[in-house]
Amino acid sequence: MPDALFHTPAETLALPRLAGTGTTLHRAAPLVRFVFRGDAAAAEKAGAAFGVPLPQSPLAAETSGERAALWQGPDEWLLLARPAGDGPQAVDALARSLAGEIAAALGDTPHSLVDVSERNVALLIEGPGASDLLNTHVFLDLDPAAFPVGMVTRTLFTKAEIVLWRTGGDAFALECWSSFAPYVEAHLAEA
Repeated sequence: MPDALFHTPAETLALPRLAGTGTTLHRAAPLVRFVFRGDAAAAEKAGAAFGVPLPQSPLAAETSGERAALWQGPDEWLLLARPAGDGPQAVDALARSLAGEIAAALGDTPHSLVDVSERNVALLIEGPGASDLLNTHVFLDLDPAAFPVGMVTRTLFTKAEIVLWRTGGDAFALECWSSFAPYVEAHLAEA
């Protein structure tokens, strides 16, 4: 599913109490991120330009290769894309290119497209204890029957706003503001 998007993690974070359990926490490598807002017609045009249809169903995600569109509300989506290279120059170049393509496709169609690439980071929590680890600070039912693979929601991790996406049976991507990442990581390590 989103393996191509998150590819090799940028940094493995130590969780000493989880050593030997098979559960890991990584920071994902940098991604291009946009918050897109618009009506259904704008979403259709933006999805075509972005290369991933923007999901119209609540709590859904759509992926294609190294791109994903995450539903955030009736008229809001988080768009994620992996740059071809590493480093801030690759992120900036892809962000500029995608912004131009989406703007050209939308023309005069009312919409909002905001680059939040530097605002967010993705934490990847994977392994048999991932749900239990997240449930120490996320008060949602993360049982696969209630929160299946592909489901995404905006919620709270204690006091930090996050976007939580189940990317596999025992795998989650947690998007948070980069300024909150040390707080979230510290609470996960403590849990």
